[in-house]
Amino acid sequence: MTTPPEPPVPPGRPTPARPGRKLGPVADNVGSAHRAWLDPMRTAYLASGLTLNELSGRVRFAKSKISELLRGVGLYPRWEIVLLLAIELGMPNWPLYRLWSQAALEAHKSSDWINGCTDRTTVTATPATPPLDHGAFRELVESDYALYAQAFLDDDQCVTAVSDTFDRLWLTWNQALAHHDTRRYAWNVLRTTVMARTPHRDGRPELGNAAFDTVALQNLTDPADYANQLTETLELFTAISRLPDRQLDVMVLRRLCGFTHESVSALLGASLATVRSDERHATRFLDSVIPPPRTEKDTP
Repeated sequence: MTTPPEPPVPPGRPTPARPGRKLGPVADNVGSAHRAWLDPMRTAYLASGLTLNELSGRVRFAKSKISELLRGVGLYPRWEIVLLLAIELGMPNWPLYRLWSQAALEAHKSSDWINGCTDRTTVTATPATPPLDHGAFRELVESDYALYAQAFLDDDQCVTAVSDTFDRLWLTWNQALAHHDTRRYAWNVLRTTVMARTPHRDGRPELGNAAFDTVALQNLTDPADYANQLTETLELFTAISRLPDRQLDVMVLRRLCGFTHESVSALLGASLATVRSDERHATRFLDSVIPPPRTEKDTP
């Protein structure tokens, strides 16, 4: 895959003024699973040019309730109203339903509640197949995305995070294609989804679980050698977690996943020069904070 140089971000078109009150921000207490479908729905609404009054008239639902739904305020919304809004906003309902139902479980809704407010025929009434170019892109990068996610998450969480990533991309595929680099847009969605599920310490993601899967440890049989290597590996991973986001991603892909500079460039949608520069800066930082390995001369 050829990686183009990083182009400048094109100026956005001015958004026409809408009559009525501006849509407020998402509530602070809205979780990441809820935002996975709420943010794309807000984006679709803002791009539609509709006012809340017009949307209210089309779906025959109170304007105040639509505003609450689009801000994540109040009780978790039932599927019927989410689906009505999705139809009016031209959103594919199959990935939306998957994300909605997953967020419902995380909002402590029971399976009976989810099934009770869901008419499965309306979920599957429209094609459950994503656009061809979305499917081709998924086939191209899914296994690489999974390797990145495995550095932070256990197997079940990894599968869910990658699946959610492609559902979110399906919901916002037009925006992804309109972005100056679709690969970078998609990577940002993956990163946001993975980091939302990753344990954090002092505001930085933890890489500790990935240490036990490293090749260096898998090839050791002596308990003492294993313990020493594990200590060094954990020190390295702790230091990597302190890197700025882009440098962290480069080092995870290079050091843990074993990708070439060219492959990292293609995945991140960043120029080859940028990837190499990020790796150099990250390596200098790691060398400055990780003590050199002990030798036999150092042993008392």
